Amino acid sequence: MSKLLWGGRIPCVKEDVVKFTSSIQSDKKLLKAVIKINQAHVIMLMEQKIIEWQEGVKLLKALNKLKPNMELDASLEDVHMFVEAKVIENCGSEVGGNLHIAKSRNDQVATAIRMELRENLIGLMSSVVELQEALIKLAGDHTKTLFPGYTHMQPAQPVTFAHYLISYVECLGRDFQRLEEAYEKVNLCPMGAGALATSSFPINRERVAELLGFVGVLENSIDAVSSRDFILETMAVLAITAVDISRLVEDLILFGSSDFGLIELPDDFCSTSSIMPQKKNPDVLEVIRARISHVLGNFVTSAATLKALPSGYNLDFQELTPKLWESLEIVGNSLGMLSKLVMNLKLQDDVLSKPQFSFLAATELANMLVRKYKVPFRSAHKIVGSMVRELINKGLTLNSVTAELLNKTANSFGFTLNVKDEDLKEATDLLKIVESHNVMGGPSPNEVDRMLKTRKEWVLLAKSKLSKRRLEVEGAYEQLRSIIKSYLTSSNSAPQTLKSQKS
Repeated sequence: MSKLLWGGRIPCVKEDVVKFTSSIQSDKKLLKAVIKINQAHVIMLMEQKIIEWQEGVKLLKALNKLKPNMELDASLEDVHMFVEAKVIENCGSEVGGNLHIAKSRNDQVATAIRMELRENLIGLMSSVVELQEALIKLAGDHTKTLFPGYTHMQPAQPVTFAHYLISYVECLGRDFQRLEEAYEKVNLCPMGAGALATSSFPINRERVAELLGFVGVLENSIDAVSSRDFILETMAVLAITAVDISRLVEDLILFGSSDFGLIELPDDFCSTSSIMPQKKNPDVLEVIRARISHVLGNFVTSAATLKALPSGYNLDFQELTPKLWESLEIVGNSLGMLSKLVMNLKLQDDVLSKPQFSFLAATELANMLVRKYKVPFRSAHKIVGSMVRELINKGLTLNSVTAELLNKTANSFGFTLNVKDEDLKEATDLLKIVESHNVMGGPSPNEVDRMLKTRKEWVLLAKSKLSKRRLEVEGAYEQLRSIIKSYLTSSNSAPQTLKSQKS
């Protein structure tokens, strides 16, 4: 408990207790927001004639002297007490002591977290879009480049490298949408809720929300100060995004290994062994993979912290915000690293030329029997599967298949066929197979080109949305600065031209 609060209900508190309960170190991120909150609150108090005009001017002057990068006093328990102490130090307790009229640390901290989180979410959404752009650019160079598609980590069917890359553009798009939805819930203002029951002073909550760039007020005062579901929802979205990132990372680690030999990771993002000179270790990807687990752990920790709390404010809440900031930093940094890595990623030449990848044509071989020879698919599946088993047992690949072998295998299942060699040639041509999969969302170059075009348009729209969100917040802060400047130079009343229509 801050010394500012000593002498009332609690005479004093031990120094080690203050240190134990303090959030001052993790509050550094909130200082800029807390200064703005106090400025907006003072302006509202002045306009509502709750405090004398000149008193408000003195408070605004004191607040103007505070800088967002100031070192916080470790002897104070939180950033709110730091700001109040600095204001009192500057203009005395008679004036500075009224900074806290009609507000509480409870509504103030909830608002500050939302303001800082709002900026973080905009930055994170921008990072998602940047990774999408990197993937789209790389995909544009590989719309006809054959690549193995996997199920159960086994080569399954041929696709293109572009088709594979777009799959992650898609899931990142859903991550973006979830972040957008979280942003909408974050962008509501709790100020004016007080400790939990608002205030008997005639405050204007909408005015404060407007000056701080919020789209509205979090109305019920108990909910405003005691709900942290906006943090939990954000962390849930971060956890989902982290899982998507981790899957991409795991793919890149595997595909870049010498066993797979599909891609070449850029040297700048790797290291070598201290003893084995041939090694190229995917260090950056491995660190991302490890740090992602912190994001998942932070979500579980936060959910467990909140699950049994009673309504109203509880100091347990302050344990959540460091987890939130850590998760945001991990996901943001991981997205940034991946964007740079992807832009320098190279595909190995003729990746499907390896003999074992010839079996990627097996499904299309079965489809050919259905299409041309009217064999039921389940029977065609068994015929081709039996033939594949025989080839593998002999150490051969699907490149060694002959019409004679296929006809013989079909006969063992009761089908008399006269499959031609040209049928086999067409059905096992991997490029033709990919080109034939021209249905919506398929890997054919035409369909991939269409998907790339629509994803590029989506990215442009996402950038436009983010730009609009930034302008909304920056516009509100500019209005706040303009009002402060005007009020500090006015004599004893609010300039009418700067008063909000809502006030």
